[in-house]
Amino acid sequence: MPVELKANKVVDLKGLPCPMPVVRISQEIMTVDVGQVVEAITTDPGSLADFPAWAMSTGQEILQTDQAAGEIRFYVKRVR
Repeated sequence: MPVELKANKVVDLKGLPCPMPVVRISQEIMTVDVGQVVEAITTDPGSLADFPAWAMSTGQEILQTDQAAGEIRFYVKRVR
């Protein structure tokens, strides 16, 4: 069972088509301090590939990914 993480900010990206969830998380991650966590909630299945690729290219860290009831939740830690 996944560990429950505490997010400093929650971003609702439900209903946004690709590439908008990644565009929005790129913007939103910069609104929190380094070391803080953003919880991004999306319904776009393409996010499962897009978010890890984005995190790798930008140096951010995905702490956890949860899927349930048609939603995907990413917990992203701002590293820099």
